[in-house]
Amino acid sequence: MKLSMAHPASRPNILWICTDSQRWDTLGCYGNPQVHSPNIDRLAREGMLFEHCYVQNPLCQPSRGAFLTGRYPVTNRLRQNGQCIPEEERLVTRILADHGYLCGLSGKLHLSACNRRFTLGERWWEHGAEAQLVQGCERRIDDGYLHTEFHWDHAPSPAYRSSAYNQWVQAQGHQINAAERSDAADVKNGMPPQLHQTFWCAEKAMEFIRRYETSEQPWLFSVNIFDPHFACDPPEDYLAPYLDQLEQIPLPNYVPGELDDKPEWQRRRHEASGKGKSGMGGYGTSDEGDPHEHRMLRAGYWAMCDFIDVQVGRLIQCLESTGQRENTLIIFTSDHGEMLGDHGVYIKGPFLYDPAVRVPLIISQPGVIPENSRRSTMVELSDLAPTLLEASSIPVPASMQAQSLWPVLKGDRTEHREDVYCEYYNSNPDGGRGIYLTMLRNHRYKIVVAHGGHGGELYDLERDSNETHNYWADPDYREVKMNLLIRLTDRMAHTADPLPERVGIF
Repeated sequence: MKLSMAHPASRPNILWICTDSQRWDTLGCYGNPQVHSPNIDRLAREGMLFEHCYVQNPLCQPSRGAFLTGRYPVTNRLRQNGQCIPEEERLVTRILADHGYLCGLSGKLHLSACNRRFTLGERWWEHGAEAQLVQGCERRIDDGYLHTEFHWDHAPSPAYRSSAYNQWVQAQGHQINAAERSDAADVKNGMPPQLHQTFWCAEKAMEFIRRYETSEQPWLFSVNIFDPHFACDPPEDYLAPYLDQLEQIPLPNYVPGELDDKPEWQRRRHEASGKGKSGMGGYGTSDEGDPHEHRMLRAGYWAMCDFIDVQVGRLIQCLESTGQRENTLIIFTSDHGEMLGDHGVYIKGPFLYDPAVRVPLIISQPGVIPENSRRSTMVELSDLAPTLLEASSIPVPASMQAQSLWPVLKGDRTEHREDVYCEYYNSNPDGGRGIYLTMLRNHRYKIVVAHGGHGGELYDLERDSNETHNYWADPDYREVKMNLLIRLTDRMAHTADPLPERVGIF
């Protein structure tokens, strides 16, 4: 390994790998024996794995706004897909840049609307091609990313003409294609490995790592991979091994009748899925669907995760070959999960089940973070923002509501939070109009309140770790429910904006 140290160890480089829609149970280190994730598993062995990391919203924009600002979606006002983050919000990348960090990005940002459907009016579909909806790069605030190192791609589609990935593919004499379908309606053979968006995201990061190998300034690079977001389109060679053992892939976690006493939109989505219309693009099948289709979807999803793992291996090797591994803090996580047929639904939306809100979180830096460490304490994904500042010896601003994980990462303590909070405030403009949810989850229980008189969900995770039985109306859980509701209101109260700071007594 090449050794180099261009700047003080108290200001580490930061390689922040964030996938899209990757649930926690897609990796070997999280207990999945069927996937192939040797590189991420190695990262876990060389660092710290958090078993219970939860997002603050199960959709892309609100979740990303929360973990980049360290502020809850209702506070930073990016609580819905299709909104634009306010100009005055300060991202952790902006703060790091203000303290000398060189910041770059490849892939997705998604802090502002990337689809013009609403601005085109109620009959948006009459405006023609998809390109009418997605013109240009998304609007940016002062986010701290260097203009020359901002390689934006919202999603691998030829419609995004400003996409750096799209332009990269074209420069090599190719086009982003619709991908050939396999034998399942919603699983496709995607772009070849060396033209895939996942590969490109890593490639741009590696170029950055090499470019700043001898920099006297520390750097941060955000590797924001679009996969394993639907549609399922892994490279063909990564899907093939799963097709050879398809019958060994488990079917989704769904118990017929489990939705009868749960909020009615879950039943609506489930019924729509059975007709091939999930409400989020038409993916998925209901419990009456073909088991082969369910397994194919899971195979395609896992294959995308496996291909991500290969790119993580390339990134680690690049850091090692340039002598930067020892002074680089690596983070691996995702913006939210994916239902993947569990509880009878696919994709995401007004669902706060663990498959939708629980994500992997692995953090590693040799000689700084204890190796082969696992922590069962509860973590909120937004805790990453203050963690990065404390890791870089930068004061955490009063605006941040999240709690730094740095004392846990250094080994000074093992406990962090007793519970986690998640919200869904009408977050999906298409499938979730008028739905407001809040969630509290600790090690034993989860409560989800469907505000506006729509009932809720209460799960005893010791008795039912799969969240199939709703104890909301069970009289034996009346006291438990009351205590959880009181704690939930406490958490909601503390989402109040700490700004502006108090400067006087009156």
